[in-house]
Amino acid sequence: MEQGCCQFISQVISLTSRNRDHFGHENWDHQLKLAVAWNRVDIARSEIFTDDHEWKPADLHPVMAAALIANKPDFVKLFLEQGVRLKEFVTWDTLIYLYENMAPSSLFHSKLQKVLVEEKECSAFSKVPVIQLHHVSQVLREDLLIWAIVQSRKELAEIIWAQWCPRVTLGTSLSSAHCPRLALVSALLGVFTECYRKDEERAQKLLIRVSEAWGKTTCLQLALEAKNMNFVSHGGIQAFLTKVWWGKLCVDNGLWRVILCMVFFPLIYTSFVTFRYPYLTRTRAFFTAPVVIFHLNILSYFSFLWLFAYVLMIDFQETPSWREYFIYFWLFSLVCEETRQVPGGDFWNKLDVCAILIFIAGWIPSTLYPGRIILSLAFIIFCLRLMHIFTVSKTLGPKIIIVKRMMKDVFFFLFLLAVWVVSFGVAKQAILIHNEERVDWIFRGVVYHSYLTIFGQIPSYIDGMEPRCSPNGTDPYKPKCPESNKDKRPVFPEWLTVILLCLYLLFTNILLLNLLIAMFNYTFQQVQEHTDQIWKFQRHDLIEEYHGRPSAPPPFILFNHLQLFVKRVLLRVCGEVAYPFLLVSPDSTL
Repeated sequence: MEQGCCQFISQVISLTSRNRDHFGHENWDHQLKLAVAWNRVDIARSEIFTDDHEWKPADLHPVMAAALIANKPDFVKLFLEQGVRLKEFVTWDTLIYLYENMAPSSLFHSKLQKVLVEEKECSAFSKVPVIQLHHVSQVLREDLLIWAIVQSRKELAEIIWAQWCPRVTLGTSLSSAHCPRLALVSALLGVFTECYRKDEERAQKLLIRVSEAWGKTTCLQLALEAKNMNFVSHGGIQAFLTKVWWGKLCVDNGLWRVILCMVFFPLIYTSFVTFRYPYLTRTRAFFTAPVVIFHLNILSYFSFLWLFAYVLMIDFQETPSWREYFIYFWLFSLVCEETRQVPGGDFWNKLDVCAILIFIAGWIPSTLYPGRIILSLAFIIFCLRLMHIFTVSKTLGPKIIIVKRMMKDVFFFLFLLAVWVVSFGVAKQAILIHNEERVDWIFRGVVYHSYLTIFGQIPSYIDGMEPRCSPNGTDPYKPKCPESNKDKRPVFPEWLTVILLCLYLLFTNILLLNLLIAMFNYTFQQVQEHTDQIWKFQRHDLIEEYHGRPSAPPPFILFNHLQLFVKRVLLRVCGEVAYPFLLVSPDSTL
């Protein structure tokens, strides 16, 4: 039945093509209109667009409009292939015609009718005015792409978008063959690039505008949750983050100017630094800028580490000195700040919590020396926290990311290494030593000596000769002597332990260590290829942290915490939203 219908349509169009109008020309226009009405793009390609008739682009404009209104994307593609240019097709009259013929059931049609009714009520005429483009502009900006979008015609919108943005289309078409997600990201970047090119400020507002349809979240939040590095590394988004980083200061101020103003405070009242808004209170605007808060915290942290190191090495007494008490007070301010940041729970916060817990464990007055050892371990972790400040640097930031990923490689490599270390260590210990009962010396022989052998420290007793040893293992400070006979010769074959050592070094030094180097090299290349994107993505976390951080550095941050406690707990005043980059009003005009 369907095949017969197709043959009938083909015959009708073929007969129509032989008809002539009153001027004697073949009725190609009528033939094409029939093909569009019946949605037979295959017949149009084979029977109409042939060498028998040459079509001018202007002749296809009426049927192009009909195909758009009837939502027939295949014909729109065909007409574009035949030479129709959207720049020539899209005119004021064409747009008005398209909006006049919108589906009455569409939401946008009802909004247009509402605008027309309001204009009728405000005018002296009783007749509803005809749709004009200034009516459309009251709802949306005039554009053929917008016309397709407001009617939810996805395929038409993609075709029109491809014509307006050929560069983005090329990237989209290439990537869509491999991954539809890449095509979507490419189109998304193209849309934001066009918005940013037209109006930077409004495009940045779009990033932080809260949308009810997305669960009261923003475009930037969605991109961060999806880990879309391509989108976050866009120049427009990075310009927005830079603006947030500098706060109310102009981004043109050099960093050296900011540091000088931190040292010589009165300089902020001169033209040495400039602000985005001249009517601001300069003191508050300067010290609430995230870039200033960041450098004040760096100065504070270095001071804390210097004082901590001084107490550990020079002034660690049974009765704590004022310097040690001051460290406890400083640490208490850090604990308060970490409590405030707990909902974040990123890697650096966990590292801070670990350092604080170890510090508290070492705070034992009755055990002076063990307490100093534990505090020394806490000092190491506090120093590791310094790596976080390097993430703001475009040069050092990616290197920190490389180090973190290499640590994961080392973690998995240790599993392979442990197999060889333990197997060789147990075999060596069993061959050389008979019934060693001291656990500490068993650990030294199995793990410690086997591990150091990898780095060239070959045990002197590997062939059975150990001059400094205890024959029966009675001396706790000496290892037990290898098993020997009455002539004080080793009872085991010496060549066996030497062969085992050679095989052990072959697999560990050559195979496993080169495997680790290869893993490091792969990780480095993987990060290095996307260094710029990764750094820009990680940069957001640092800016977000210091955007919502109290302006005073530790230990003076306790005054901010006290103010926050009074405001939130005692006065029951609701705080700010957790995410700082929000245009809170969802219906604000962009």
